[in-house]
This record gives sequence, C-alpha cells and structure tokens, in this order.
Amino acid sequence: MKHAVATALIVGFGIAAPAWAGPKVYVPMGGADEVLVIDGGQDKIVGSIKAITESHGLAGSADGRFLISGSLDEFDVSAKIPPKPEGMAQDEHEAHHGGGAARTAPKQGTVSYLTLINAQTRVIERRIEVPGAVHHMLITPQDRFAVATHPNNNGISVVDLQTYKVKSVATGPIPNYAAVSPDGAYVYVSNAGNNTISQLDTARWIVRKNIEVGDAPEHMALSVDGKTMYVNNTGDGTVSVIAWPEGRVINTYRVGGDIHGLDLSEDGRTLYVAGREDNKLTTVDLATGTVAHMPLGPSPYHLATITGTGKVYVSSAEEDKIWVVDAKTLRVLTEIPVPDRAHQMVVAQ
Repeated sequence: MKHAVATALIVGFGIAAPAWAGPKVYVPMGGADEVLVIDGGQDKIVGSIKAITESHGLAGSADGRFLISGSLDEFDVSAKIPPKPEGMAQDEHEAHHGGGAARTAPKQGTVSYLTLINAQTRVIERRIEVPGAVHHMLITPQDRFAVATHPNNNGISVVDLQTYKVKSVATGPIPNYAAVSPDGAYVYVSNAGNNTISQLDTARWIVRKNIEVGDAPEHMALSVDGKTMYVNNTGDGTVSVIAWPEGRVINTYRVGGDIHGLDLSEDGRTLYVAGREDNKLTTVDLATGTVAHMPLGPSPYHLATITGTGKVYVSSAEEDKIWVVDAKTLRVLTEIPVPDRAHQMVVAQ
C-alpha cells in the first residue's frame, strides 16, 4: 500500500492537517457516486471522495489509514472496466483490469468491485474485482482481511489485504451484513433468506455454526467484549440477542414494523434501532429490557453512534439527509443535507 508514502509527502510539503472538532465520519452516497467526509464534532461536510460508484457498503481500517468501499453496481468483465481512479495513468488502470498478475477476478462473468481509498489523501489506490454486487463491508482486526457480502451470490468475498487475492465463501441465501469478533477469530454473516447467522472461522474461512434467529435478519451489532450480538430481524420487527461463544439466542426484543439499522451506545448500555416502516427511533435499555420509541421520520434507515460526541447519526431512506440525534434524550439536534441516500457509515478517530 502507498499510505505511509503519501502521508510522508504531505508532511514534507508542509501541508497542515485539518483541525477536527470530533471524529471523522465517512458516509457512502449510493447513486451520488461518492463518499462524504463529515466532521462529527461540528456535524458538517468537510470533503468528498469522488468516483465511488453505487457505494452502499463501507469499512475503515483500525489505524485510520484507509477505507474500502463496495459497489452495488455489476458489470460484464469482458465488456467494460470500472472508471479510472483520479490520478492513475490509463495504462496502469488497464493493467489492473485487463489481465495479468494484477487481475483479482476471473476474466469472464458478472462482477463488481471494491475500491481501496487512502483516507489521508482521499485518493483511490486500487480497485479489486469481486463476484457480484456488494451490500455491506467490514475489515477484520489488525487490518488483515476485508469482507464483502453478496446478496445475489449466497456468500461473501474475503480479500487478503497483503496480497489482494480474493476468496469466495458460501454462507447462505441472501447474505446481508457482516460483523467480526474483537480478536478477529470469527466473522458473522446474517443470511436473510433462511433466517440464520453464520459463524465463520477466519483461520480456515469455513462455516462453524449456523444460528436460527427471527425473520429476515440483516444488520448486526456486537458488544465490545464480543460476547453478545444484537440482530435486527426485518421480517418480524424483532431483535434477536445471541450469546457467544455458545452461539444461542438468549433473548428477543419486540420493536415492531420493518426495522433497519442498529448500533450500541458508547457505554454499551443502550441499543438504538431504526424503525423504517413506523417512522420511529427505538431504544432498548439492556439492563432492564425496557423498549422505548421516539417519533422520527420519514423512514429512518442506517444509523451509527458517533464516538466521543454523545450523538447518533440516523439517515433517511426517503429524504437526502442525516438526522443528528442526542444519544440520551433522542432529541434531533440538527440535520445534515446530503446528495443522496446515506448508507453504511464509518466512524474514525
């Protein structure tokens, strides 16, 4: 990777780093073909990374050096190649996608791609072809692997971030979201098509367990210690609670309606759930099990706890905006206008 070199060049030319009031929040913009950079302290857009086609899934490295975006767009690899990253020579771009050692996917078939972005310079450094449209992304601890879910292909892609080789692993029908244990030993994938959570061993990349949950599981949130997982079941409006390493459902919270994003509060005591159908933001007090609702609409969608700010960002599936919500009172503090629907948000210190 070029991250260290790029950073050194910036320092060498005396370009001062921006003064941030809070964490950086990266937000993929889907049809707007860009990733926004938001100052999580000021709740203001401070930059944009262009040419990120149909980005829905996004993940950030633990050290903040890079981002990986997944595209919902698919193309016939024999017919065309994805757009050339800004600043890359045309012959180098064609080498990445026209064959030879740089190629990371079969020369035939329908593929999509992951985009590797230098978070410091906001320059696209590489595109990695994968077999099919990408929904959500994660990067494992120590920045060893990237994982992309493929809802149309019944599995995931695993990218070795040292060699950029791609491995396909079957999990189940309509894999939606992925989470990883704190030690990186296990990756969990929600399979919306058969109501299961697959536990994969990252040493061998095989499925170790399948846990039955509610109807159509999608987003997941994992406690800091990795022992408790919360899974939103969009088909029946419930949240399943799974205990690890036992791998069993120990509780179910009833939220109601078609739910979507969820996340834990910074202290791990509260669960936030976006009630897309019922226009509400739901909280669950995890000590008492108390479920409370606050009106929010239209159609709350993805959400993320913004570390160190006492705020939660919630996007709308119907309007191009992000609500900034007080994490304690659930009062809307302000709104951030965005150019398209906001998807999987990444919070980086």
